[in-house]
Amino acid sequence: MMPDNLKNLSIEELADRFVRNALAQDEAIIDDDNKKYRRLYFEMNDIEDELKQRDGDQRQVLFPLLKHRNAQVRLKAAIAVLAIEPKAARLALQEISDANEYPQAADARGMMSAIDEGRYVPS
Repeated sequence: MMPDNLKNLSIEELADRFVRNALAQDEAIIDDDNKKYRRLYFEMNDIEDELKQRDGDQRQVLFPLLKHRNAQVRLKAAIAVLAIEPKAARLALQEISDANEYPQAADARGMMSAIDEGRYVPS
């Protein structure tokens, strides 16, 4: 979906699309389908950007996803809400890491290291 079309979706529809894309990303990881993963990655960034631009920064709609059953959904939600819910997002990343939910555990560890070392600053 093009970013312009995202403007026509409600906040709840954007959150639903975020979940569907994260689940599809998880499948792409399992299938080793890098092309699909990459496409979904950029779509999810567009969704996050659209939520961020909405009045009052609506990324908080992703906050409940930190408890989703799927590790990829939790990982992507944690990264998306780092700027607005840093403690809860960090806890979610740590939980993924501690549970050794691979490959997401490696991504969670990498993100925590990037934050700690100042290579990533949530915005």
